[in-house]
Amino acid sequence: MLSIVLLGTGNVAHHLFDAFSNKDGIQVVQVFGRSPDSLLSFASKSETTATSKAILDADVYIIAVSDDAISEVSKLLKNRKGLVVHTSGSIPKNSIKTKRKGVFYPLQTFTNGKKVDFTGIPICIEAETNNDVTLLKELATTISESVYKVSSAQREKLHLAAVFVNNFTNHMYAIGHQVCQKEELPFDLLKPLIKETADKLRFLSPEDAQTGPAKRNDVLTMQKHLGILESPIHKKIYQLISESIKENNEEKL
Repeated sequence: MLSIVLLGTGNVAHHLFDAFSNKDGIQVVQVFGRSPDSLLSFASKSETTATSKAILDADVYIIAVSDDAISEVSKLLKNRKGLVVHTSGSIPKNSIKTKRKGVFYPLQTFTNGKKVDFTGIPICIEAETNNDVTLLKELATTISESVYKVSSAQREKLHLAAVFVNNFTNHMYAIGHQVCQKEELPFDLLKPLIKETADKLRFLSPEDAQTGPAKRNDVLTMQKHLGILESPIHKKIYQLISESIKENNEEKL
């Protein structure tokens, strides 16, 4: 039986707690949080504490806090024998100030109140010894079918890629939503298009799936779009992305 202490009470901590609950061979023995109020949602299912000196011994300590707090929280565990890991995509493993350290990074976006199925979520692991890598792989495979050994340098680049495909893409949706709102058009009109674009990536590379006026070098359409856009920053975004698409498809034009 692998014992886990979760340190953190935010979205990632909640989703990991739910994912590990009722899994054979895994027990979340405690959740640590700075605020007693933030621990209330865990209290009926696990022991909780807001006092660092009361943190229990465990095989693995999972730090699921903001990036800026990882190093300080890890210092609370400097005398523990268990493996200490964080869940961040961008913070190096060595930010953890304990002897045994590693990373347990679930590559997914987490939203409060929206359940996710961990089975298909890639989990990127990293540790300093083969034994600890094996331990993290054992832990990860209890909830996911996709486990990858990824170095801190690789994970940093992977997190950058994730910002492009997730955060930036969602911002494009937000701009599209604003354009629709201004014309009193339902954003639902665009949802089948969003779904089809995502579905194509199961069979095609993003480069092969690219369509639109920038790829065709349809100058008149692009000029018309720029004339419609009122926000200067939206104009710049449109121009920069169109230039990037054209550059990416230069040989095909």
